[in-house]
Amino acid sequence: MAKDIIETIGCDLGDKHSELCVLLPDGKLERPEPIRTTRSAFTRYFTRPHAHVVIKVGTHSRWVSELLRELGHKVTVANPRRVKLISQSTTKRDRKDAEWLARLGKADEELLAPVRHRGSEAQADSAVAKSRDALVRMRTKLVNHAPGLVKSFGERLPTCTAESFHRKAWAALPALLKPALDPIFRVLEQLEEQLDAYDEQIKQLARKYPTSR
Repeated sequence: MAKDIIETIGCDLGDKHSELCVLLPDGKLERPEPIRTTRSAFTRYFTRPHAHVVIKVGTHSRWVSELLRELGHKVTVANPRRVKLISQSTTKRDRKDAEWLARLGKADEELLAPVRHRGSEAQADSAVAKSRDALVRMRTKLVNHAPGLVKSFGERLPTCTAESFHRKAWAALPALLKPALDPIFRVLEQLEEQLDAYDEQIKQLARKYPTSR
């Protein structure tokens, strides 16, 4: 990283495009055209003299901050909960957000309550648990669907755990509803297999991170 940082660049990360505001040492502002939120577009634009780049925590902030540091820039990842004038704005104005990020970064980056992202490996490990949670939510939705449908036909399914539902509830299904619910029960069976596999992965990751619960 260069010792002399001559510009402060506020970058409001959007899902498809990101707004930029360059605050020059003399206080003047430059507003470049928005750039696509992709590695190639960020690499092209930020292959430039080293600067202090300020972004907010979000979906793209981890990889963007890593890329910018690789390109030699100083990067501050702002915590939007602390930057209320940005995060709690009633009117979403990306261009103004980028300007405020630049101004606050130049004035005192501690005002932004900087956040340090975990490394790519730790983030990928965390994704295993998050993906498992997504499957659990899907299973819950499907398990809740079947009893309600059966009840509307004057029947009830036995009480059982979500893990055993696809096995124990199938026998109690009215024959009339089996064509409608058979695909759901097949998906539930597959979900249990995938969740078992996730559980094994998480057990291994727990040994990798002894302090994890």
